[in-house]
Amino acid sequence: MNSSQLALLALVMGVVLGASITLLIIGAMRARARVEARNSTAVPEGVPDVLAAMDDSALVVDGSGTVRAASASAEAFGIHVDEVVPDDRIRELARAVRSGGISTASLTLRRSSSPAEPRLVSARATTISPKLVLIVIRDITERERVEQMRRDFVANTSHELKTPVGAVSLLAEAIESAADDPAQVRIFAARLSAEAQRLASLTSRVMNLSRLQSADELAEVGDVSVDSVVTAACEAHALAAGSAGVTVVRGGTRGLYVRGDTQILTEALGNLVANAIAYSPSGSSVGIGVKQVHNSVEIAVTDRGIGISEADQQRVFERFFRSDQARSRRTGGTGLGLSIVKHAVQRHGGEVRVWSRVGRGSTFTIQLPIAMPPDDLEAVTPRGRRRPKKTKKTPAASTAAAPNPNGVTE
Repeated sequence: MNSSQLALLALVMGVVLGASITLLIIGAMRARARVEARNSTAVPEGVPDVLAAMDDSALVVDGSGTVRAASASAEAFGIHVDEVVPDDRIRELARAVRSGGISTASLTLRRSSSPAEPRLVSARATTISPKLVLIVIRDITERERVEQMRRDFVANTSHELKTPVGAVSLLAEAIESAADDPAQVRIFAARLSAEAQRLASLTSRVMNLSRLQSADELAEVGDVSVDSVVTAACEAHALAAGSAGVTVVRGGTRGLYVRGDTQILTEALGNLVANAIAYSPSGSSVGIGVKQVHNSVEIAVTDRGIGISEADQQRVFERFFRSDQARSRRTGGTGLGLSIVKHAVQRHGGEVRVWSRVGRGSTFTIQLPIAMPPDDLEAVTPRGRRRPKKTKKTPAASTAAAPNPNGVTE
């Protein structure tokens, strides 16, 4: 082998050796990178931007349960970056997926801003690196509440419809059996008419409630005179009040206006008046008072009836709830009146609240945003004198004497 061949062989061996060394170095660097990646708690690039764009609460935690990144909404549950996750169940969920896969759980968490209100959440965890776990927390409280309300509504409606429908069927059979006895036929016919009326009332109220809940906006909105609403509600239940021996007294500020649907507001107030009459003893009075409180109009309906226990006050606005089952059966109550009131008032941007003491009576107060009187309105003062047309000013409280704190003149 001559010198040129030896030189070529040495060159080839040098290249092979150099390539081998290079490959070893690259392999070592890759192995080191893999080890560093497995042990790294650094959040991958782009993950913080994704978390910032999420509406749900989301966080990235390491093996010790420390939060490495989080969405803004996660702070509502007391979750902060560089702090340990405060809830043991979330840390356990993170540990459960470290070997790979996805894990989900339904949990009850409390917001740090409202510790008294538990929230039902769905938590989903998945690994994004050997040391990091991504957890997404979705608040499903309202969704579950609506679903529960839907189930209760269907179940309660079915149950409530069974009673009058069954009674109508039985009374029809009784009339057929007593065809030769005119006196019995008249008795059964009267009861049949009462049950049919009860069924019609229940159906009407269910439809009204469904209409209030399903419509996005009120169908007819205009300037509504509170005086007209109170007058219509009183007149609609004057006969029932007379039959029950109950006096309806109205008082307070006159000439106030709100924006909304006159019919819906009249029906809502009428439901409160009807309830007050039904639960008041004979010889007592029901008061309807109106007053202006800042930029709101308050309409209070007060009775001196049996009252509502503190526990039941939390549920009186639920569908089909009755605090006194026996009286509701005697009066034909459907348990939907107060629920209709609540939704009607909420649809007008207001609220309804209750004050009650067992044995002393109850006061239901509707609060609605005040509105300017129509421009062409020529108002009447409490003494019956006419005054100039209203200008664009907030209505002032009436100086009529004698309203009590609820605005009811005795």
